[in-house]
Amino acid sequence: MPAPADARLWSTAAATPDTVVTWQRASMTPQDAVRWHELGAAPHDAARRHLAGERPRRIPWRARLAAPEPAEPAHEVVEVLRRLLRAGVPADVARAYADAGWDGAEAAEWARRRVDQGDARVFRALGFTAAEARATGRPAVEVMAAWWGAVPLEEVAAWCAAGLTPGEAARQRASGVTAEQASVLRALSAFGQ
Repeated sequence: MPAPADARLWSTAAATPDTVVTWQRASMTPQDAVRWHELGAAPHDAARRHLAGERPRRIPWRARLAAPEPAEPAHEVVEVLRRLLRAGVPADVARAYADAGWDGAEAAEWARRRVDQGDARVFRALGFTAAEARATGRPAVEVMAAWWGAVPLEEVAAWCAAGLTPGEAARQRASGVTAEQASVLRALSAFGQ
């Protein structure tokens, strides 16, 4: 629930509850909304342009004549953005996934959990699920560095998700426990999530 002071800021941009929601979904601040309003941009147009990375600023008419129109984002990027935003993913997170070339269906689970898109690629390559990656609470490179050499790379997700540290996993593996057995622990630990 926004504070009364926030409501005053939004009212400066002549905002209605619907336009405030539109602007907030585009990760716009009240200051951004006021600047777009001063330039005469409609609320939905301002949100669209803000998501596209454009920032509100006055441009002299001579510069407008010399500069070409900005290119429309690729259809695939727009579709990924649309799909992620409809799934309830915040605009800044959705934009990062769309710009990095993720497929909307593939990105949804990772983006909803707010896993950085670069980390998501590494975690996914290691065999982690989005929930397991989020549960580590660490960047993917940190996890990879900690587990480097402890167990084979393709087994990292199973051992980590089973709740073992790299040292514990290495000792278990040395004593004959297999990655398949760790996978059973992993599956059982998924019930607690």
